[in-house]
Amino acid sequence: MLKRVHGSGNDSPQTPPGTGGLTDDVIDVMIRARLTSIGIDLRQLPEGSRPDQDTGAPGQDTVLAELRVFVRKTIGALAAYRIPTPDGTDPADDHALRQQTAAPQLYPSQVAGRTGR
Repeated sequence: MLKRVHGSGNDSPQTPPGTGGLTDDVIDVMIRARLTSIGIDLRQLPEGSRPDQDTGAPGQDTVLAELRVFVRKTIGALAAYRIPTPDGTDPADDHALRQQTAAPQLYPSQVAGRTGR
């Protein structure tokens, strides 16, 4: 479910909610799904919270606990972020200007290669 985080009608109408009401189990499922989607399998780490004595790799519970803290602290802040617009911008143009800002790209950009720019 999405909720409005800004009162202005010119801001993006909906943004993802923070994780305030989510349980540890739900966040763990989200974390495991995301890690699995990028090819990381937490089951390769030692079970529990004890690190591996030979390699020093942290236990699965320790990794999940740290990732839960990261998720709880960053998702709400990222969802609430709005790209700044110049001072004095007409409120009617504010939303449109925020949409035109391009995301940073590494140089040389693959986009530049595809578009010839």
